[in-house]
Amino acid sequence: MTWLEDLEERARAVLPAHVAGYYAAGAGAGECLAEELAGWEALRWRPRVLTDTSAVDLSTTVLGTQLRTPVLVAPMAQQVAAHPEGEAATGRAVAAAGSLLGVSTNTAVPFDAVTATGAPWWYQVYVMRDRGLTRLLVERAAAAGARALVLTLDTTALASTVPGVEPTEWPPGPARERATALTAEDLADREEGATGTARDLDAGTVGWLRELSGLPVLVKGVLRGDDAARCVDAGAAGVVVSTHGGRRLGTSVTALRALPEVVAAVGDRAEVLVDSGLRSGGHVAAALALGARAAFVGRPAMWGLAADGEAGVADVLRRLTDELALVLQQVGAPRAVDLSPDLLAQDAPPPRRDG
Repeated sequence: MTWLEDLEERARAVLPAHVAGYYAAGAGAGECLAEELAGWEALRWRPRVLTDTSAVDLSTTVLGTQLRTPVLVAPMAQQVAAHPEGEAATGRAVAAAGSLLGVSTNTAVPFDAVTATGAPWWYQVYVMRDRGLTRLLVERAAAAGARALVLTLDTTALASTVPGVEPTEWPPGPARERATALTAEDLADREEGATGTARDLDAGTVGWLRELSGLPVLVKGVLRGDDAARCVDAGAAGVVVSTHGGRRLGTSVTALRALPEVVAAVGDRAEVLVDSGLRSGGHVAAALALGARAAFVGRPAMWGLAADGEAGVADVLRRLTDELALVLQQVGAPRAVDLSPDLLAQDAPPPRRDG
């Protein structure tokens, strides 16, 4: 059993069944999530030799923010179900690691408490049917110190594999009421369903969020080069290649498979990040070699939070970063920015079929 498998097992042991199920859920029959995990694991390296790797440099920048590690923590709902302090505990671990935190629209932790951790953070935006609520949350996030917005487009219609959990329904707990900033007064005059995810989004949504917040906007859930180009043309500063951890569509292409196409389309004009299925420092190294600026991890950080609180998240980030450093030494890349596609073996062509 690997250290991460052990951590997942310990997290499951302390979580209520419906919460553990929610964290583990994938779309369809779980095909995409299974393929994400298998795909990252199947990659093979072509190491360089005669390269001085006596010291390795993992530092990077994302949208101008200097970081000590390219291992970032993805925005995830229901962190308070894993630990009472939720994103506050996660944020302190992220700050100590020199990383960056994504904060979900569905967080139950006040924005000011996230900022107080010292971690740089981006606010992940679900545009709601009632745009006034989205405006309210975005303005509050910007005022509290969010450094960017992550417009999420891969969850407009989800199909959960967890029995009894509807696609847009959160398990019981504070996050269900979106305790971050929405108050009873905020919701009093809203029609039922106003907080549901809007499905009428277009390229103008990027500009609307930029103008509203004064912050750079990334678009999350991009799996096509042409879509990535449209996002950047609309003003996006970056894109996140993502299947929402395999939650979007069971038969979706994986984030790994989509990453090279997206990098080829916009990598010279915008920052490309990736998430979904990364479980080791080697996976992060592969993502960087394929052109990602940094990689988000989700479930591993949540397992650490559930099992050991702030210390658990810190340990996950430390282990993944240490694994990344070791891979750099092993493949002959003294800096994370030296990782390149030629270090990865290309898939063999399919067998030829005559007739």
